[in-house]
Amino acid sequence: MLPSSPSSGPSSLGRRALIGAAIASAPAVLGLSSEASAQNSTPAAAPTSASPSARTKPRALPGGGDLGPNVLVFDPSTPGIQARLDEVFRQQESAQFGTGRYALLFKPGTYHGLNAQLGFYTSIAGLGLSPDDTTINGDVTVDAGWFNGNATQNFWRSAENLALVPVNGTNRWAVAQAAPFRRMHIRGGLNLSPTGYGWASGGYIADSRIDGQVGPYSQQQWYTRDSAIGSWLNGVWNMVFSGVEGAPAQSFPNPPYTTLDTTPVSREKPFLYVQGNDFRVFLPEKRTNARGVTWGNGTPRGTSLPLTQFYVARPGVTAATLNEALAQGLHLLLTPGIYHLDRPIQVNRPNTVVLGLGYATLIPANGATAVRVADVDGVRLAGFLVDAGPVNSATLVEVGPQGASRDHSANPITVQDVFVRIGGAGAGKATTSMVINSRHTIVDHTWVWRADHGEGVGWETNRADYGVVVNGDDVLATGLFVEHFNKYDVQWFGQRGRTIFFQNEKAYDAPNQAAIQNGSIKGYAAYKVGDGVTSHEGWGLGSYCYYNVNPSIVQHHGFAAPVRSGVRFHNLLVVSLGGNGQYECVINDTGAPTSGTSTVPSTVVSYP
Repeated sequence: MLPSSPSSGPSSLGRRALIGAAIASAPAVLGLSSEASAQNSTPAAAPTSASPSARTKPRALPGGGDLGPNVLVFDPSTPGIQARLDEVFRQQESAQFGTGRYALLFKPGTYHGLNAQLGFYTSIAGLGLSPDDTTINGDVTVDAGWFNGNATQNFWRSAENLALVPVNGTNRWAVAQAAPFRRMHIRGGLNLSPTGYGWASGGYIADSRIDGQVGPYSQQQWYTRDSAIGSWLNGVWNMVFSGVEGAPAQSFPNPPYTTLDTTPVSREKPFLYVQGNDFRVFLPEKRTNARGVTWGNGTPRGTSLPLTQFYVARPGVTAATLNEALAQGLHLLLTPGIYHLDRPIQVNRPNTVVLGLGYATLIPANGATAVRVADVDGVRLAGFLVDAGPVNSATLVEVGPQGASRDHSANPITVQDVFVRIGGAGAGKATTSMVINSRHTIVDHTWVWRADHGEGVGWETNRADYGVVVNGDDVLATGLFVEHFNKYDVQWFGQRGRTIFFQNEKAYDAPNQAAIQNGSIKGYAAYKVGDGVTSHEGWGLGSYCYYNVNPSIVQHHGFAAPVRSGVRFHNLLVVSLGGNGQYECVINDTGAPTSGTSTVPSTVVSYP
């Protein structure tokens, strides 16, 4: 075992709160010209004022248009690519709660000698139909020099749809939550830890091929879905694989590998690509019992839409205009930036796509919900961040209205790389962050986070009682990260729900035992299955406590569920980080307590 592995010795205490840094960067202006934006066509915008007669019949909003100055589009002949990449990185490297948002897009072709270092709110992607259409002889790097070698705050960045030939044979991707690695082909190895093998707590890979070895090293948990790997090096606490060719065999808890041969249902995230001189958005088709990548045999299966069918939104647009575009039948492409909403974005039409670039961020005002989806087939929400506003919102993201009951099994709603944050960038509140009411919804990689550091953080300051609430039946979550809520992090009331990989930390900042008391139970479970549920299943679920404000707090269990044969869990663990709080059990009254300061997981392989 590596000396730096968190499973041995003091290095296991490498959590964000242990460092205690409140990272808040003042916004900076990069000043990159719009020369590198996608096209020179007129930006999509709200119609200007018109004569009274024209107002009686509003002009249709245009589809397509310029992607704006914060989308940088390169081709192999573009001069000065490395300098531009470095300029973005200098601004974004430590701007954890800054306002900069960037998408770096590479047209098909071969690029040489590049090292794209990614900071906060930066996405890099190829513009081919296959990752192999866009090859970088070089690296796409995430490291943790900005944070003294600690990668546990490397959030909100992504890499998609590229082939990499790493300079030294191995690409470094040392990330934490909300940093997806999708549709990537690494012609070599992948190192998931920072330089020096410091603390790390990620992460998520999907639809990717890594020809060589994946080395998590100090990564405490990881989920890999529908991919192909040469080999996997080690595991610390919780490594989960579904549909991964080359995955290690099932062996939880030692090594801590949870391995499913296939993913029950999956549908990859929509992505932007170019066809000739035009942008299009590809919509991958649904797969059942999926295994391996979608693009290995040439063109992926699915459909595509021209950019002219999208309202290309820019920061400053109103929610009313976004809703007008949706009512017209347009999809939404949210270009990088921050969008202030005085009402929800209302998605009512089946098969609507709402796709964000460069961590486009939605901030509701006056207690509004940010996004609401009707109970309709095939809606795809992908690639954006929702930041709670200072006035409490009852909910931030709602998929389906209360009581939704339509069958969407043939064409599910998908929620992918949609991240929710309460506090950190400033005071924010929400009673419930994400509610899933529609049946058959697939929640594929989300991080729903009540902030434990940054601005506007405190037990009541960024109050948020519930993270994710699932009321719909037949919902599948693949890669569910939910952390620090004042009460339940996840409540699941729908029937036949399934979760593959769950990562959780209980709220660090509880002031005392009374603050988390749940009737006669000590603390709220991280993951609670409703008492009326008769069928539910989960694989590879972990909950950690770090009650640093009051280390004497006791949490009875990480998981709670009715005791029924149809409610089944596989490979559960709880961990007390350095003895700052303790768990008495793992699930219900089952599982050994965590004890002392050893930071050794307590596990349950099968329940009941």
